[in-house]
Amino acid sequence: MSKGGAHFTSQELALVLSHYDIGIIQQIKHLIAGSNHAPKQIIVSDKGKYFLKRRSKGKTDHNRIEFAHCVQNILKEKKFPVSKIITTKGKNTFLELDNHIYELFEFASGARFDGRIELVENAGLVLAKFHSVLKNCTFPSMSQRGNFHNSNFVREHLGKINSENNSDKTTSLLITMYNNSSVNVNNFGFDNWPNAIVHGDWHPGNMLFAGGKISAVFDFDSLNVAPVITDVANGAIQFSIVAGRPDPADWPDYIDQKKFVHFICGYCGENRLDDNQLKTLPDLMIETLIAEAVLPIAATGSFSNFSGSDFLKMIQRKCLWIDKNRNALIEDTINSLKNITQ
Repeated sequence: MSKGGAHFTSQELALVLSHYDIGIIQQIKHLIAGSNHAPKQIIVSDKGKYFLKRRSKGKTDHNRIEFAHCVQNILKEKKFPVSKIITTKGKNTFLELDNHIYELFEFASGARFDGRIELVENAGLVLAKFHSVLKNCTFPSMSQRGNFHNSNFVREHLGKINSENNSDKTTSLLITMYNNSSVNVNNFGFDNWPNAIVHGDWHPGNMLFAGGKISAVFDFDSLNVAPVITDVANGAIQFSIVAGRPDPADWPDYIDQKKFVHFICGYCGENRLDDNQLKTLPDLMIETLIAEAVLPIAATGSFSNFSGSDFLKMIQRKCLWIDKNRNALIEDTINSLKNITQ
């Protein structure tokens, strides 16, 4: 383990690449992206350019990897913007050596998300296309996992943080908000909505953009089976949250309402949501904000490099803003959708 995280040794790279038929290697360089527990390399050969990844420990469930690769192959066949998986000489979609799992993909070019509205709307549209392509797909080996909605796992982690902080006011409020939002969502009929394959982690860091559109989608480790509205809510908050400042205490309470509306309109351009589904979005966004924050904080006391306490206070402020402005968010969205259809 290097100071900057996990890394490849030269001997390891030589052994891994010997299992692939990608021609004569011309260049290898380290790629800094995503988790530093999963080292990545760009490989250039006389046959093309590739992206090599070694999975983090704890993300080596063979069934889940095979499921993710099946989904990616289907998406690729349907011209969805996803990188082609490069198989080994033995025609396997991943390589296992010395208790490590490796994956090799065609290299995808593009730029990172720059905040433009057209990219936000396209992200909503592409998520809808993702759901459309996979609508009738089933995988017997795929066991349904819990999601962020109405999760006892999330409640257990909230309770752990609360007890460790002597019934901290912030955590107590988050518990109440999470429970209230879960009830609200269920009252709109969530349990009766059909399950489908969902991406589970639809955010700007998992995609590249070119020409005003998504050019590649990455990271299928969070694939799950759930109502598609969970994906829509998670994507909506990821593309509308306002952050970017070093200290979470300085992050504003509000989300970018314009981006929220454009993301939903982009999605509904392919898959129309009914009014009850739209009305669940504020509560589902509250749930996913809380869930995403509490799991690492309960485990480590922090969120990335941020103080766990400070980060939860920021989450509380944003959840309160969403709760207070829920009617305006939904009314703006419904009115915008009406204008599109007229």
